[in-house]
Amino acid sequence: MVYLLIIVAILVVLFGVTSIRRSLITKPVFGIFKKILPPLSDTEREAMEAGDVWWDGELFKGKPDWQKLHAIPKAELSADEQAFMDNQVETLLTMLDDYKIVQEDRDLPKAVWDYIKREGFFAMIIPKAYGGREFSAIANSTIVSRIATRSLTAAVTIMVPNSLGPGELLMHYGTQEQKDRWLPTLANGTDVPCFALTGPEAGSDAGGIPDTGVVCKGQFEGKEVLGIRLNWDKRYITLAPVATVLGLAFKLYDPEKLLGDKEELGITCALIPTSHPGVQIGDRHFPMNMAFMNGTTYGKDVFIPLDWIIGGPSYAGRGWRMLVECLSAGRGISLPALATATGHLAARMTGAYGYVRQQFGMSIGKFEGVQEGLARIGGLTYTLEAMRVMTAGAIDLKLSPSVVTAIAKYHMTEMSRTLLNDAFDIHAGKAIQCGPMNYLAHGYMGVPISITVEGANILTRNLMIFGQGATRCHPYVLAELEAAANPNAEEGLAQFDKLLMAHIGFAVGNTFSALWQGLTAGAFNSAPVSGETARYYKQLSRMSRALALSADISMLMLGGDLKRKEMLSARLGDVLSQLYIASCVLKFFEDNGRQQADLPFVHYSVQRSLFEIGKAFDGFFANFPNRVVARTIRTLVFPFGIGYKMPSDAVAQQICEALSKPNTLRDRLTHLCYMGKDEDDATGLMENAFVAMYNAQPLLKKIAQAQKAGQLPRKQPLLDSINQALAASILTEQEADSLRKMNQLRFKAISVDSFKPGVLEGMSVGKRDAA
Repeated sequence: MVYLLIIVAILVVLFGVTSIRRSLITKPVFGIFKKILPPLSDTEREAMEAGDVWWDGELFKGKPDWQKLHAIPKAELSADEQAFMDNQVETLLTMLDDYKIVQEDRDLPKAVWDYIKREGFFAMIIPKAYGGREFSAIANSTIVSRIATRSLTAAVTIMVPNSLGPGELLMHYGTQEQKDRWLPTLANGTDVPCFALTGPEAGSDAGGIPDTGVVCKGQFEGKEVLGIRLNWDKRYITLAPVATVLGLAFKLYDPEKLLGDKEELGITCALIPTSHPGVQIGDRHFPMNMAFMNGTTYGKDVFIPLDWIIGGPSYAGRGWRMLVECLSAGRGISLPALATATGHLAARMTGAYGYVRQQFGMSIGKFEGVQEGLARIGGLTYTLEAMRVMTAGAIDLKLSPSVVTAIAKYHMTEMSRTLLNDAFDIHAGKAIQCGPMNYLAHGYMGVPISITVEGANILTRNLMIFGQGATRCHPYVLAELEAAANPNAEEGLAQFDKLLMAHIGFAVGNTFSALWQGLTAGAFNSAPVSGETARYYKQLSRMSRALALSADISMLMLGGDLKRKEMLSARLGDVLSQLYIASCVLKFFEDNGRQQADLPFVHYSVQRSLFEIGKAFDGFFANFPNRVVARTIRTLVFPFGIGYKMPSDAVAQQICEALSKPNTLRDRLTHLCYMGKDEDDATGLMENAFVAMYNAQPLLKKIAQAQKAGQLPRKQPLLDSINQALAASILTEQEADSLRKMNQLRFKAISVDSFKPGVLEGMSVGKRDAA
């Protein structure tokens, strides 16, 4: 007892007396902390500091406040936005023939270009004061998703001016003169923008762009003015071939110090008319057979006045911060919208096809192998829609949550890739034959583009999600970094002392809580709801605590090496990501009235996320360099092993059941899917065949019963069975006619495209261009 009291007294003195604590604990730790800090470049630091911490911060602190999640306003369209969806968007969809656009014309028709400009499709983010639509992020996302289910080319063409580009940058940083000059013409389509960032030597490492600008004096409009002499070479620039105004990112230098004391000013953004002398729009690219405009631009010794810098001369060198902040918002709208569109289309059409297509005398959707893939499509589509709505909703709260949008970009595009692979497996031959009847092919071709752009997925997962998340979302690390960087050593030490004590308390609390939750499997965690989803909140809280503990220990043990151990840190990023994904699903379920019919999709989505969390932790523990520490953390977090499993077959079959019959749940899940009204439209045809075949079930059962009774042969074409059933008075003339029409529709729906000799050869790019 005496020894215990002595130990307690020592601890009280060590931690309770400020001068002793700072001398014996804080100062040595402060020195170690400075040494193990991961080295940050200027661009990394600006990226780290840009954007906002949102729900990701709650998940990272180990004890998420679920009431805060439920209190986030539901993202919904305004009356004006819904009217635009019902009118302009629907009109545009009827004007699009995606096969002709992609395979024949390699461009949108002139009438479509004129319509999207005239009706403000390029002006969705521009304020009404400048002639724009001033739509919300959720409207922007919903419009792009809807269009993408009809034509990826049209969706990309529309989304780019409403994402990272001149319009976005002007609204946030432009001078009043720049806004007055450019926003009205961008809004009415007189000007078409592009933004040039990527070059031959700089992709993911945008901070390493070789394109330069030098501050100097030169001639402009007959006068000598202070300006910039530019040299650039850019590629992969969407809309470049048709752009009239070029947003350009470059490194700015001031060797004569005409603007101040610095010679290297940093990344800068300028806005340049493409008609300006020296601006060159180069060759066009052809990304994955898609027809949206994409190409190159370059310039040599191009002189522009200084006030063409976005934001004016005072924004010289501030371009990287501008780009990171705008990109973090745009990344949460455009590519997630495209990914969600693939889910809506694939879920509706694959469910229908699985019902219409028959093998061995029954619909292929009844085979469990097909059901496994179809369930994955349905479950991921529900997840995608939940993430799309919540992430766009964050942007409408005037936030720029950089970590959350990186999670959305990476995981949603990967889900899109997964579910399209499943859709192809189920459609089989119908999916691989390109032609007007193939509604999957162009989306499949476009997936690698989404994987690659706006931060390649490898970069996004391995560096951005946890690399930024660990610092930005942690309650103390960013503040500790700032204290360590304080040029006033004493002041920095005092700041660090307070933070260190709070951090130690945080870590100790996480350690004991993680062990308690591991021993009790989170059973005593609170949940904001009752019913079947309550257990998910408890498990997510448990895994949030496990993440906080594992991240702290990783940063303590590995320091700067954690940044280089990408495979290890990415697994912690996966845990954070899946916590966010599951949160989106639960929030979506609540916002939509806790409909019982949605529960199989909720179970599938959240159980999948928990399984992925377990897999990520398993890989993290197995590869952590210090094996003793790894076993200790694993024992604390999972004392009885990782018990999370993928959804059961029963849940998968419930999802398949919902997708394999006409019902309101199927309509809600796939509400953005375009279905043409023309009898030859591929999506409309498949949907009509599906409904007709479903409605014909009572008559098909008559035939089946007759076959079972020996009145009709079993294995023969359906048309023969219909005619024989009519002859045997098993069916009436009206019933037989109804089944013949259904059978004709069914056969047409499952048919694939074929071309007469010479037709495809006449469509080849080289021959057409030569002509």
